[in-house]
Amino acid sequence: MSLRAHRVGEQMKKELGEIISRKIKDPRVGFVTVTDVEVTGDLQQATVYISVLGSDQEKEDTLKGLTKATGFIRSEIGHRIRLRKTPEITFEFDESIEYGNKIEKLLKDINED
Repeated sequence: MSLRAHRVGEQMKKELGEIISRKIKDPRVGFVTVTDVEVTGDLQQATVYISVLGSDQEKEDTLKGLTKATGFIRSEIGHRIRLRKTPEITFEFDESIEYGNKIEKLLKDINED
């Protein structure tokens, strides 16, 4: 990933956190943390990794709500970050936190035995 793509990703991460928590009024969208944003080298695509608190159903509902609001979110990003073309945004769950918790639990269980 180029330095510019990395900088754009970091800026988007900061702005997305604020946009999602303050501007999205969809009741399906729960407590979301933007954990990372990966932008392609040509700045055309951005994958936004999110972590959501709640049940699997709440997580799915949040993803649906965010996907529905993608156009609005993209236009907000366009206003806040000066780019010729705002990247297409896709949302994905960040499984690394859950994976880390699972490993931690396994290690704890081993140590207790």
